[in-house]
Amino acid sequence: MDALDNPAQDDLSEEDSAILERVVWRKLDRCVLFMCAMFYLISSLDRNNIGNARVAGMQTALKMSNYQYTLALTITYIPYIAMELPSNLILKRVGPNLMLPAMVTLWGIVSAMQGLVTSYTGLLLCRFFLGLTEGGLFPGLVLHLSSFYPRERLQIRITAFFVSVSLTGAFSGLLAAAILQMDGIGGKPGWAWIFILEGLFTFTFGILSFFALPRSPETVRFLSLKERLYVVSKLKSSKAISDDHRQDDFSWMEVLRAIRSPQVLMLCVLVFFGGTLFGGLSFFEPTIVAGLGYTGNQAQLMSVPPFAAAFLASMISAFVSDRYGCRGLTVIFFAIWSVIGFSMFYAATSQRVQYASLFFSVTGAYASAPAGVTWLANNSAPHIRRASSIAFAIVSSNLGGVLAIWLLGFLSPAPKYTAATITFIAMSIGQAVVSSLNLFYLSRENRAKAEMRLSMAKDDESDHLGDRSAWFVYAL
Repeated sequence: MDALDNPAQDDLSEEDSAILERVVWRKLDRCVLFMCAMFYLISSLDRNNIGNARVAGMQTALKMSNYQYTLALTITYIPYIAMELPSNLILKRVGPNLMLPAMVTLWGIVSAMQGLVTSYTGLLLCRFFLGLTEGGLFPGLVLHLSSFYPRERLQIRITAFFVSVSLTGAFSGLLAAAILQMDGIGGKPGWAWIFILEGLFTFTFGILSFFALPRSPETVRFLSLKERLYVVSKLKSSKAISDDHRQDDFSWMEVLRAIRSPQVLMLCVLVFFGGTLFGGLSFFEPTIVAGLGYTGNQAQLMSVPPFAAAFLASMISAFVSDRYGCRGLTVIFFAIWSVIGFSMFYAATSQRVQYASLFFSVTGAYASAPAGVTWLANNSAPHIRRASSIAFAIVSSNLGGVLAIWLLGFLSPAPKYTAATITFIAMSIGQAVVSSLNLFYLSRENRAKAEMRLSMAKDDESDHLGDRSAWFVYAL
């Protein structure tokens, strides 16, 4: 392990470096990225399939009002939000290879139990424990990936697992349409089978993942020693991990430094706006489509194309953002898409135009989110500060999700959703404004750091500066 602590890669030939560059990231993608994408895909499936179950008759069967349905969605977020910071702070100590699979396994059980409830109270209990067991997943996945990939390679990976949600939006509609054919089997309605079968799949995958997810780059079994040395050297050179492991020790001061950082505060606002847009569309897109005149299985199937478009746009933009280092411009570009989409929905009288608007709004909401989260992870160091920053941002995102639930579920009547749509337009504009302010701030900080580097030696700095170091260049 000493060799991994002090990787010496300077003696590698250009040919060796080129070979390692091609091989190591592909190997990590096939395991680490695949597992993270699957975790997030099934988490979104299990959290959001309540929208498909609602369209399939759950609300009528459990005698719920629109207010009660909205409350059921909201109660999921209370423990979900409460778990995010403590979960991220202990993730490294417990081990992500144990903690993340345990979350998946537990919420798979809870998700399946939703199909067994016969009352509204039973559904509320299930939604509470679903949030409790799933709450630390998203910030944990972002933190885990940021410890495996250099900063300039991170957004395409975060996007790859994040846009699995857009695939979930497409896949869940198709899957729900198929599962509904089981209506009446075992005395259970079709909407109950949606929860039972998808929850059982999650539980099974969670058990298997204990044997597949690696703990850290230093302990990956499928990489050779030379490959592990190469990964660690790349992580250290890009400031993704610290040269001094002592900087990764827990400190409440680092938690405070995270929330006091101007770029973290601005990005928390940005992610709050994005979480409102994303949460509203992920939960209510099937209901919105049903309100445009589509019914039954047709509504499930017509909810698919906007999510498929979001997947393609997200992957292309992530590649461009990693290649050219343009996190902020990516957010601004897709914020404009959201403005176009929600404005079309608000102004249109044609249901076809309103359906077409979903291709803009869903794509804008889904493609901007991973860029914002990556931007935050790129510009926070050392480990505890980054873990705290990511957790604060995801808390902000989920608070936005709660707002979206009430806007669309109770305060803004279907099918026009006027108040919600106006709010979404304002928040999309807010995304563009906050991103521009953050770009200005980080550019100014980078110029100041460049001037400092001209007049001081690296040894002149005090320890534990992290991203405040003159040698840490902020990603734009």
